[in-house]
Amino acid sequence: MSAKSYIGGARSNERWRWLVYVGAALAGALLTFAGARAQQKATDGATFRKLIDAYCAAWSSHNADAPAKFYAKENGLVFYDLAPFSYHSWNEYHEGVKKQFFDATESVTLTAGKDLKVSRRGNLAWTTVSMHLTAKTKDNKTSESEVRYTGIWEKRGASWVLVHEHLSVPMGAG
Repeated sequence: MSAKSYIGGARSNERWRWLVYVGAALAGALLTFAGARAQQKATDGATFRKLIDAYCAAWSSHNADAPAKFYAKENGLVFYDLAPFSYHSWNEYHEGVKKQFFDATESVTLTAGKDLKVSRRGNLAWTTVSMHLTAKTKDNKTSESEVRYTGIWEKRGASWVLVHEHLSVPMGAG
């Protein structure tokens, strides 16, 4: 074997070794990223399940002040509710729900379904979930409604707050 062919073979082995190291590093990075993403999704699911359940409990308290902690407070944010059509700030929402809904009811129960979906991009997340609303009026009539819910959440500091939400009842539903 000549010295020239040996040197060429050593260089070739070094290149292959380097390519194997780089390939292994990339594979490790991809696995780490995929694992971290799966862990974030699981954490987000648990975080927003707790938020949605607490949100429902706050509205079910029949106290218009209780849900305030879930909402961003600046003017111009739009919240679509079941009635009336929309509100354009938390203050407007608070007063409207108090007058339109709580003043006319004896009790309200809002329950989130098991079908919560969470999508997140950085400090923004959107959630969808079906809900069930039971309202008992002051004249002792009970109404039940299936509600579709979409919430747009923004992380501010350590807390998630709603910057937009949309509740609706399917046409023909009560």
